[in-house]
Amino acid sequence: MPNLFKLYRNVYTLISLFFVLISSASVSADEIWINVDTSAQTLSVMRGDQVKKTFENIALGRYGTTWNKRTLDDKTPLGTFRIGWINEQSRYYRFFGLDYPNRENAQRALEENIITEETWRTILHAVDRDRTPPQNTELGGYIGIHGIGRGDPAVHDQFNWTNGCIALTNEQIDQLSKWLKPGVRVKIH
Repeated sequence: MPNLFKLYRNVYTLISLFFVLISSASVSADEIWINVDTSAQTLSVMRGDQVKKTFENIALGRYGTTWNKRTLDDKTPLGTFRIGWINEQSRYYRFFGLDYPNRENAQRALEENIITEETWRTILHAVDRDRTPPQNTELGGYIGIHGIGRGDPAVHDQFNWTNGCIALTNEQIDQLSKWLKPGVRVKIH
């Protein structure tokens, strides 16, 4: 039975990667998407390959970025995600939640024995149904783009201060929000 599950998992992974490649290759020139450059600490609104607006001086996770995010590591996950939900009443002013952890995060974590096969299946089950993946696994959760709320703008200007999210000023979030809706792609690199 374990060999059968391993075969199923490998076939499922190949099919999933195929769909990821097809969906990323078929991006429309008119599609709005978000490009987060963690080195330059900028967030750009893109339409196809055209920059519509760039926001500078964004804040990231206090301990940098990672391909292998874990609960409470205060790092911003790298990868391509989608806006999954919006909280207009967040303590961070507005919160645009990402569909983290996604298929790629789950697969990598399973291969590295960080999550169980049951957790892996639960994440993929949510992803396949366009639902928010579980936010309380070993991979962490509640990652998104948000404002500073009532936080200190001077801290925002000087430090990466988030628990793994991407933060902008409240004014920047107001400007950005007209482009953010569920399904919008967010590339963090």
